[in-house]
Amino acid sequence: MTDFPGAPDSQAPRRGLRVLAAMSGGVDSAVAAARAAEAGHDVTGVHLALSANPQSFRTGARGCCTIEDSRDARRAADVIGIPFYCWDLAERFREDVVEDFVAEYEAGRTPNPCLRCNEKIKFAALLDKALALGFDAVCTGHYATVVVNEDGTRELHRASDMAKDQSYVLGVLDEKQLAHAMFPLGDTITTKEEIRAEAERRGLAVAKKPDSHDICFIADGDTQGFLAKRLGKAEGDIVDESGTKIGTHEGAYGFTIGQRKGLRIGHPAPDGKPRYVLDISPVNNTVTVGPVEALDVIALTAIKPRWCGVAPAGEGTYTAQLRAHGGETAVTAELVGDTELRVRFTEPVRGVAPGQAIVLYDGTRVVGSATIAATERAREGNPSMISTRSR
Repeated sequence: MTDFPGAPDSQAPRRGLRVLAAMSGGVDSAVAAARAAEAGHDVTGVHLALSANPQSFRTGARGCCTIEDSRDARRAADVIGIPFYCWDLAERFREDVVEDFVAEYEAGRTPNPCLRCNEKIKFAALLDKALALGFDAVCTGHYATVVVNEDGTRELHRASDMAKDQSYVLGVLDEKQLAHAMFPLGDTITTKEEIRAEAERRGLAVAKKPDSHDICFIADGDTQGFLAKRLGKAEGDIVDESGTKIGTHEGAYGFTIGQRKGLRIGHPAPDGKPRYVLDISPVNNTVTVGPVEALDVIALTAIKPRWCGVAPAGEGTYTAQLRAHGGETAVTAELVGDTELRVRFTEPVRGVAPGQAIVLYDGTRVVGSATIAATERAREGNPSMISTRSR
């Protein structure tokens, strides 16, 4: 059964919960806080200050932690009529999200900072502080649904509206965290325009505010420039599958598996077809490129699994999602020991990179998430293992 989305109760919806609403300054979190308050909960809004110097973020940045965002969140809380605070989690964010992001790229992997932020900040640091202060739940504007079973166990499911589903970036939540998670927008089948219309009816000035799209700590969207400032330029070779040098680069960290644009290779491939990034080797600072069919992945190994409930036993059939806005693909998966997940795809997939998260689903239920450590590719029936180990 489903009660008020995410409310920690296995029976009828309860009123009077003490709820801490994480308010980013955007329309979704503002409407979520308003709905929680309207449902009868005792709601307090909080904006997370994630930069030691938020003034450094340019005006108009499309992230979610600019100085303008904190002001928008405060104004929304005033309209809703709830207390509002700004909590400084900048140091924790720097260590667990920003430094991790830089280290992963330096190691040739492709991280998802939003997923890490949900795991380490919103549902770890924030939730721990909320529970210590006597709050019952943390409320966010994510589009996902918590289902409470008759025995009181909780499951994370996709949002009712698949077009807005954000369960992929929440796949790192365990059952304890789900017990204190509230997603008031998750079971709403509405367009984003209707959410904005609701915000306008409620008098929330963020009704027409653009959605955030960029990585919040890279306000101008220039990821390669950000990494270059942190890691410095490091010229290396771009080679083809035979190891022949065909170009140079200024830092292997500026590339991702499956990338086509921006390779700046001086001469075309012999067959005249586009080339894609196949592998990134931080050991010798080399980027390997080749034809698109060489990207076909038939299996992968993932590590550091986190389960939204009890860990699965034995081999099972699931669907998998490999990126935040990607589709589903059929897989078989098996947990080996407690730390390694082995996944085989029914059909080859492309654009799979070590460092990414793979999230398993059983229907709409999120089974869990793990970090891709190695991929197995098949080309002309000859599998080869491409491995970039995650920390």
